[in-house]
Amino acid sequence: MGLGSSTSAYNWNLAAPVLSPASNTSVEAFPTLHKENCHSLEYLVDRQRQLCMLSDKMVQVLQTGATQTVEECQHQFRHSRWNCSTVQNSTDIFGGVLKFKSREAAFVHSLSSAALAHAVARACSRGELNECSCDSRVRKRTPRHWQWGGCSEDIRYGEIFSRDFIDAKENKETDEGLMNLHNNEAGRRAVRGRMQRVCKCHGMSGSCSVRVCWRRLPQLRLVGDALSTRYEGASHVKIVERKKGKNIRKLRPLHADMKKPNKTDLVYLEDSPDYCEPNDELGILGTRGRTCNRTSAGLDGCRLLCCGRGYQTRVRDHEEKCRCRFVWCCRVHCEICRSKRDHHVCN
Repeated sequence: MGLGSSTSAYNWNLAAPVLSPASNTSVEAFPTLHKENCHSLEYLVDRQRQLCMLSDKMVQVLQTGATQTVEECQHQFRHSRWNCSTVQNSTDIFGGVLKFKSREAAFVHSLSSAALAHAVARACSRGELNECSCDSRVRKRTPRHWQWGGCSEDIRYGEIFSRDFIDAKENKETDEGLMNLHNNEAGRRAVRGRMQRVCKCHGMSGSCSVRVCWRRLPQLRLVGDALSTRYEGASHVKIVERKKGKNIRKLRPLHADMKKPNKTDLVYLEDSPDYCEPNDELGILGTRGRTCNRTSAGLDGCRLLCCGRGYQTRVRDHEEKCRCRFVWCCRVHCEICRSKRDHHVCN
């Protein structure tokens, strides 16, 4: 799951996804692996292999985190020139795109770190892992008007595991490693900062004389939305070395008048590659043939998505249920309405 190596930009997934030939933008299935397979995964470093071998359940949690990362990335970038399309027959699930220390790499690193922390914390609360359970630390707090109860999901353990596993592959002495470590932590903080307190009332006749609360993980979609916003405002940084007895390497804004990024911001070191035209070496599909929105001024609009090449309008038959009515008892009967709709495709 460590996204650290430039030669294997997204190699923390424990198996390459099985994709149909026509599908290069969706994950359909990950082969089920067991802890014995951890030895054969050459892209794992020793520490990652040790954690992988904790149990078959842990391997499954790692796979869940990998799958959710790809699916959420593809949702967030579905209207962008680069739409997180996956590449077949490659050890790098996104091809060579993440070899660039770009804002896209920053997003994927942060999301993968968040997804693993989320998957581990959820597995803990469900009793699927022997190493953890519910978060008992919250019960040590003494709120005034309610009390802790239920099973609080242990994001603290999820963060610790994510940091131990994902960060194990990063070298903070390299520019890329320093950038990745920052973005990994930003992803984990995005989960922690969105933990929700959920309460339930207890008492006679709904009096709510006792209010019991517990902490629940946010939906990963909320985390993805937050990281997508961070991606839009990602900070372009450079490495600054200072000698104070020993070399200290820091990430600093590229220009002095730019805001210094905090620990929840995403950072990148290089501009993104060109996503408009196909590039087999990098696994970039280009935007030719992509569906665009003629009336949108956003990223999904034909002007931006088609990179100035223009678009074609095609008429397609469209079917949908209509004039639905309730039939006693107990079903809904609908008619099928057919229409023709314009479909805009990038040249």
